[in-house]
Amino acid sequence: MSEETAGSDDFSGLGGFFFYVFLVHPVTAWILRPGRFERKKSIMYAIAFLAALAAIKTGLEIQQQGPNHYQILDVTRESNPLEIKRAYKKLGLKLHPDKNPSPDAADEFDRVKQAYDVLMDLELREVYNKFGKEGIANNKRYSETQFLIEVAIFYVSWAVMAFLLTMGKKSGQARDWTFTGMIVMLIVEVVVMTSQTNPVPSWLFPTLTEYDLVRIMHSIFPAFMNGCRSLGSFLFVDVDEQLRQFLLALQEQNKDILLVLRDVQIGVQNIQSHGGSGGGPRLATPVGGLSTSNIPVVADGGVASKVTPTGKIKELQQRLQYSNANVAQAVESLKTESKSSNIGFYGMILGYIVISYLFG
Repeated sequence: MSEETAGSDDFSGLGGFFFYVFLVHPVTAWILRPGRFERKKSIMYAIAFLAALAAIKTGLEIQQQGPNHYQILDVTRESNPLEIKRAYKKLGLKLHPDKNPSPDAADEFDRVKQAYDVLMDLELREVYNKFGKEGIANNKRYSETQFLIEVAIFYVSWAVMAFLLTMGKKSGQARDWTFTGMIVMLIVEVVVMTSQTNPVPSWLFPTLTEYDLVRIMHSIFPAFMNGCRSLGSFLFVDVDEQLRQFLLALQEQNKDILLVLRDVQIGVQNIQSHGGSGGGPRLATPVGGLSTSNIPVVADGGVASKVTPTGKIKELQQRLQYSNANVAQAVESLKTESKSSNIGFYGMILGYIVISYLFG
């Protein structure tokens, strides 16, 4: 597991971090750009791109690491010492320098001999399953304290990076997905590393060790996190922005109504000044044959007032002005919402560099 935390020899390290941030994420964002493809096709293309990239990346890393001891001897984790011995003798006869004309015959035979020595020793075999070749070279043994420290360093550093990468409203869903995946990966790693036997079924991956499983999870996680970022931003619906647009439209509608009411009020005043009797004119359409111009209405304060066209227009105008003021206040509050800046992005990069060099 030290190889993943060091992160200097493969894509899981600092180079891989910049690779995903500055290349993979922009390409995924280009695929998911609105109008580029249909919505469903955009999501399918982005997932396919990230899955293919993760598969290629993981395959290259596995190829770079080379076959493990089980694969070298062509045995499984469940093979007993007798089966391992038979496999060693079979390969020994084939790869011995006296019979193998290859210029790398000595190295090939040494790899087979090393794999045989490790797998035949039950103690070394357990160390190899948990910690790989580095564990054998460093004579490493399982220590709960050391294990918790290494797990804490890896997951805390990636949790900080994931949080900084998913700052802002658009990345809220991506943050949930990323941390959920991280929690699942942590649980799997703890179960795998603390179990006496490999919990992976032997029929599924017969030569996969605990060390290999953890290394693959660590390798895939950056692709998973950037996929969550891209898809989360694409699927994000800004409810506040929609509400702001609705309030702006309502505000403009209120302004139009106020202008119409002002024109109507001016027209009514002109009619009253040119042809009116002392009181206000009666309503043009009486209800039930009764005139409503002289019906007393109790106004504020308990004083009776008459319902007139001008009075009703003024009342409606006041209500619209009050509503318009509330809408304007709501729009202004949405406009003044704080937005995430680029400081978090640059802080993320600086933080990752510091953590990589401190714990690498």
